[in-house]
Amino acid sequence: MHNRLEMEITTEKESSYNDLEKMSVKEMLENINNEDKTVPYAVERTLPQIEKLAIAAADKMKAGGRMFYIGAGTSGRLGVVDASECPPTFGVPFDWVVGLIAGGDSAIRKAVEFAEDDTEQAWKDLQAYGIDAHDVVIGLAASGTTPYVIGGLRKANEQGIVTGCIVCNTGSPVAAEAKFPVEVVVGPEFLSGSTRMKSGTAQKLVLNMLSTTVMIQLGRVKGNKMVDMQLTNHKLFNRGVRMIMAETAVDEKTAAALLEKYGSVRKAIEGSLISS
Repeated sequence: MHNRLEMEITTEKESSYNDLEKMSVKEMLENINNEDKTVPYAVERTLPQIEKLAIAAADKMKAGGRMFYIGAGTSGRLGVVDASECPPTFGVPFDWVVGLIAGGDSAIRKAVEFAEDDTEQAWKDLQAYGIDAHDVVIGLAASGTTPYVIGGLRKANEQGIVTGCIVCNTGSPVAAEAKFPVEVVVGPEFLSGSTRMKSGTAQKLVLNMLSTTVMIQLGRVKGNKMVDMQLTNHKLFNRGVRMIMAETAVDEKTAAALLEKYGSVRKAIEGSLISS
């Protein structure tokens, strides 16, 4: 078993600031902002790791696989957010990218006590989706020590499933289990141990990068546009109209009619080009 004491747990280190309650609001905000500014640079240092994971995940998905995020607490919620945004953004089925959180969906809103300490539950949660070797499992854990995530990745490895992770410490048990680890070390939090802050921001940035680059590799973007997005409100419908106008040089009324007819920006653009 990987020894937690052997790793450097920077996520648990004491804040560089003290007497937070004595700071003015202005001082608090400036100090939090100064810490937040360091996060993109920490992410930059991990770009080679993110690249390997993004390529591996896309290769599996091109062959019909799916991408699963497993995590607890803030990390788990961030995975659920990223997964839930893929269908409306890229027009993919809801089971292409799946976010699983320790304690189940109720844990998205309210913490479930000790859910993250169960090493068996993540694999049970994954099995409910009929997971197999075509898929990818990515563990999300700021500390890199979450038993729910460790157990899930370990079982996935045993089944020959590609595994990755996004953690914020080096040398963690989670990273040791992942074939494609991403270790974004952001250092101590402004509020000691509050990993929903810099660590959460880092994980959100990496998730944005990962899912977006994977979807581009899967052909779900044209030029720089979300041509497969779901038209779930007037704002998105109007955005779709503008995309069609930019791609085909038709007027607004014609673009709207095309979008109504085809129901997707991609199909509307293709239909317009064929008819012209």
